[in-house]
Amino acid sequence: MALYAIGDLHLSLGTPKPMDVFGGAWQGYMEKLKTGLSVVTQADTLVLLGDLSWALDLPGAVEDFAWIDRIPGRKILLKGNHDYWWSTAAKFDKFCQEHGFTQMYLLNNNCYFYEDYAICGTRGWFYEEERSGAHDQKVFRRELLRLEASLKAAGEAQKLVFLHYPPRYRGYTCPEILELLDRYQVRRCFYGHLHGGSHKLAMEGLWNGVDFRLVASDYLNFRPYTVIL
Repeated sequence: MALYAIGDLHLSLGTPKPMDVFGGAWQGYMEKLKTGLSVVTQADTLVLLGDLSWALDLPGAVEDFAWIDRIPGRKILLKGNHDYWWSTAAKFDKFCQEHGFTQMYLLNNNCYFYEDYAICGTRGWFYEEERSGAHDQKVFRRELLRLEASLKAAGEAQKLVFLHYPPRYRGYTCPEILELLDRYQVRRCFYGHLHGGSHKLAMEGLWNGVDFRLVASDYLNFRPYTVIL
């Protein structure tokens, strides 16, 4: 039984927007993902850190979620900035039931447990007050509330935090999210979103007691990161 994480699948089986057009690491990425994710077994848990499907709504995402459904084990899903299909948990559960998809769960204002650990998280947000408008501030505050609700739901369990947006990278930090990690004694934080040339902006390793890891699919060569084996 293992816990894995990977972000940014960018599936487009029902939408004409394959990532192969970007070339480089993305060339043939669907086959790479299929091979990389073959390590996941029915006993495992896989956290998917957003930007899962290019579909604009749930009906348009059926083929992408059918592909995800074929990955064995429990799948825990975060929202990414390109997940326009994202809906309420109730609507997503109904969608899964209608199509026979199993073991897929949204991480949103809640947490899930893996052994002695709590899987916490939310999308996160890039927010800099001097360059952001009222809408960005509203979204950012909502993301902070969602992250704290997730951390609170974990109780006294050891907390693992999964975000789509990095809370820190070269040239940017999000003090509000970092403060929450510190206050709730989070020791490991995983994020996605950074691709291609942006990989060099990633700040990984131990900082202020937290180990940060980038798990975007192209950064991992489309193989899931082993969080706990």
